[in-house]
Amino acid sequence: MALYESEHTKFIREMLARNPEWREDQRRGRAIFWDRKTDLDEQKAYREAAERHRSYPYDVNFEQE
Repeated sequence: MALYESEHTKFIREMLARNPEWREDQRRGRAIFWDRKTDLDEQKAYREAAERHRSYPYDVNFEQE
């Protein structure tokens, strides 16, 4: 039984076969945002600096505490 393969997947496979240098470009692009160490202290600082959300921000009669 043959497995389904979408048109998009076929297209990407063909393009990567024609342009093998794109694989390295993909790796470099992915490394920009995903392949890096997480700074836990920085994340904690962002969480602590965040303001509380208002319960219903569109209520014109809502008063800040």
